[in-house]
Amino acid sequence: MKRDNKPGLLNRLKRVEGQVRGIARMVEEDRYCIDILTQVQAVRAALQKVEHELLKDHLGHCIEGAIVSGDREEQRRKAAELIELLERTNR
Repeated sequence: MKRDNKPGLLNRLKRVEGQVRGIARMVEEDRYCIDILTQVQAVRAALQKVEHELLKDHLGHCIEGAIVSGDREEQRRKAAELIELLERTNR
């Protein structure tokens, strides 16, 4: 993982963590379902942003590094990891 985007990702994840705790409180307090669902959607959107940043980092660093290295086995391994991840996502 690149070091320059790590603080931003950690900050975003800490906000998500706070949002999830807030959702738990909303459930405990028997808040209105639509209000809770709205917050759940916000958490999902925030996690998707984290996912996209990590994916961009993987493509721009890990996969690019395998391509630049010229190591065909490493290239295949990195490509297979990404394909497997995307297949799991689509299940």
